Amino acid sequence: MLVLNKKIGGSIMLGDNIEIRILEMADGKVKIGIEAPRDLTILRKEVYDQVVEENKNAINNQVDPLTVLRQNSK
Repeated sequence: MLVLNKKIGGSIMLGDNIEIRILEMADGKVKIGIEAPRDLTILRKEVYDQVVEENKNAINNQVDPLTVLRQNSK
């Protein structure tokens, strides 16, 4: 893990087209701004973890459509 100290207004670059800028620091919180291509999905970590968990659940709970149709036709 890379750990950096930045002041308000400072920024870091990820590759050539993603900039993370420190906008504000107050009350133990840091406000950041992210400039990135629109086609790049950016999620908070807790939301990302929920998406991953939902995807795992969807894979594990796959239903065979023919079985459902057969059950509904009885």
